[in-house]
Amino acid sequence: MKLDGTRVLLTGAAGGIGAAIAKELTSQGAKLLLTGRRAEPLAALQLELQGTSCTVESVTADLTDPSARAFLAEIARKWQGGIDVLIHNAGDSDFVLLADQPEIRIAQLIELNVLAPILLTRALLPLLETRPEACVLNVGSILGHIGHPGFAVYGASKAALAAFSEALRRECADSSVRVLYVAPRATRTPLNSAAVVALNEALGAASDAPERVAQAVVRALRRNRKRTLIGWPEKLFVRINALLPGIVDRSFRAKLGVVRELAASEHESV
Repeated sequence: MKLDGTRVLLTGAAGGIGAAIAKELTSQGAKLLLTGRRAEPLAALQLELQGTSCTVESVTADLTDPSARAFLAEIARKWQGGIDVLIHNAGDSDFVLLADQPEIRIAQLIELNVLAPILLTRALLPLLETRPEACVLNVGSILGHIGHPGFAVYGASKAALAAFSEALRRECADSSVRVLYVAPRATRTPLNSAAVVALNEALGAASDAPERVAQAVVRALRRNRKRTLIGWPEKLFVRINALLPGIVDRSFRAKLGVVRELAASEHESV
């Protein structure tokens, strides 16, 4: 897909990965409609990107609010004549053992990470299908492919997003809409708590800069890469987990004490 002049709705734009994606897209000449829950960082990003001479506007919206989601969809249908690309980047995560995770928090994560992108896609799919070339791109996670203790609900939500992406891609196979999926590994963003940073260090897990994820997203759009998993050896672990999950089970069992200790410290600090 040629991105110059393409109209993009980007959710979760105010966060680390979202801001990096927005900057990478403007470098390609895309027109951006940014959305996020936090007005101040969203406005600051819009102001920064407007200095690039690209068309950039923003809408503050909580995607878990049905009325806010409907309002955003209506704006997207009319903005610059309607969007061509929908990028679902909004999401949240907890590092906590399931037994310590409040029921309301579990519901919030599923609603934001799974239900909101599904329903926003459903609202905008009729518009996208009228485009000669259109795209839905979902930003998932490696943890949607490797069940990691301490991230049971987050991993489940990202696994659901991966399955949604695959099924929708097949539903849209005879249309102009492409459905792409990009799964980052650990990424250095403000979303990471001190306990998550300590966990990655203790387990020797590499972390990427948000810019690397943004570059992968833009490559996927330009080259129509249906499924992108970021990071090595994480991509190998995904294959091993699919074919020989017992090996991964034993690996995590050996590290479970560290996971429990750090997850407990996270829970106590909340």
